[in-house]
Amino acid sequence: MHGARILTAVLLVLLTASGCATLADRYTPFTAPAAAPTGTAAQALEKLAVKGRAPKTGYARDQFGPSWSDVDRNGCDQRNDVLARDMTGETFKPGTHDCIVLTGTLADPYTGKTISFTRGQGTSEAVQIDHVVALSDAWQKGAQQLDADTRKRLGNDPLNLLAVDGPTNNRKSDGDAATWLPPNRAYRCDYVARQIAVKAKYDLWVTQAEHDAISGILAGCPGQPIPVDDTVPGTVHSSGA
Repeated sequence: MHGARILTAVLLVLLTASGCATLADRYTPFTAPAAAPTGTAAQALEKLAVKGRAPKTGYARDQFGPSWSDVDRNGCDQRNDVLARDMTGETFKPGTHDCIVLTGTLADPYTGKTISFTRGQGTSEAVQIDHVVALSDAWQKGAQQLDADTRKRLGNDPLNLLAVDGPTNNRKSDGDAATWLPPNRAYRCDYVARQIAVKAKYDLWVTQAEHDAISGILAGCPGQPIPVDDTVPGTVHSSGA
């Protein structure tokens, strides 16, 4: 690793000296990919920074890349990947290599209801893909400082995505744990543990009210584990902003 860094530095010097300053200027060192923490959610929560909410200024959905990009490069967009992951009995559009989900059954974690999904105008909205850590919330708690590629990963990382009841997701909006929790109380421990995992993976912080709300939930489920992160590698490198 040390030798590779020396070689990189030498190459940059040579590029600049040879007039290739544009390429050299575009080079930005970054840290190795991060993964969500392991252990208990309560332990991981205490490692998150606690700060005030930053202004929402500059937020737009496209700051997190195109919706449902194929960031894991399996040939299917993330929406269909998550529908196929979270539903049972799914059927697929012929000729799409089992990518486009046409029907399926969702055991909705947010309400505890069973929802029949059928793709189509006026029916697809019954099941939506939720960003467990809302992108607007992420923007105000550290994502402004991530580079564009890392924000794209955050916006499409399966760790941060769940297929859920559409109307309930609409009511959640961009709320954090201090302002919204799933009405299905049996799922709340899993929900906040996933939020912690995402925030730790992408170096996001929590507000004091959010920390206290999550801590209160976890008090009822000691030992709640962090969900296993076998999804898209995160990168917690700054844009320099």
